[in-house]
Amino acid sequence: MSNHNLHDCVRASIESYFRDLDGTDPAGLHDMLVKAVEKPLLEVVMQQSQNNQSRAAQWLGLNRNTLRKKLLEHKLID
Repeated sequence: MSNHNLHDCVRASIESYFRDLDGTDPAGLHDMLVKAVEKPLLEVVMQQSQNNQSRAAQWLGLNRNTLRKKLLEHKLID
């Protein structure tokens, strides 16, 4: 188990991303990051909640309809 917290891991990944850009300006960085984090978050929460959308929505602090919309956007449900 690593001693890094989520904040440190995200920060390191973003810093690595900028190094890989090698001076090129990024585009749509906020949207890219939200999408990169949101899908695995939803996958893990749904797994941990045994696919109970009401429970998952409560854990995430979301309305159940908002959760369902996000699950559809990420193709995690049909």
